[in-house]
Amino acid sequence: MDNPSVHSKTSIQRSILAIAAICAAIALGYAALHWYRASDPYIHSVLTSQSNPDRGRAIFEINCAACHGLEGKGLVGPSLHHVAQRRSELSLIHQVISGETPPMPMFQPKPQEMADLLEYLRQL
Repeated sequence: MDNPSVHSKTSIQRSILAIAAICAAIALGYAALHWYRASDPYIHSVLTSQSNPDRGRAIFEINCAACHGLEGKGLVGPSLHHVAQRRSELSLIHQVISGETPPMPMFQPKPQEMADLLEYLRQL
């Protein structure tokens, strides 16, 4: 005769194992995507450049302030205060250069300009 509690324990163990496998797959996928993006020559150049927040502020004022406000508090675009704590550097770079979130246009700064902009965003 089958013991229902044995089947229940086995079912729970299988569910836990399946959830752990899914979590591991997601983590590996995220790590692979992060590695792939970080291996991009443009991103590597941005992340290894010496940055200057004053130049970053000038770049921000010229290219970003019309939508995000002169102090980054948001207008048409969202507030960028503490954005560096909410999003990774790779995510911020992708956001700026991709043009995937209209109405934000695609912006193609040189690696040094992007590094300076990131440094300024860290200070908001």
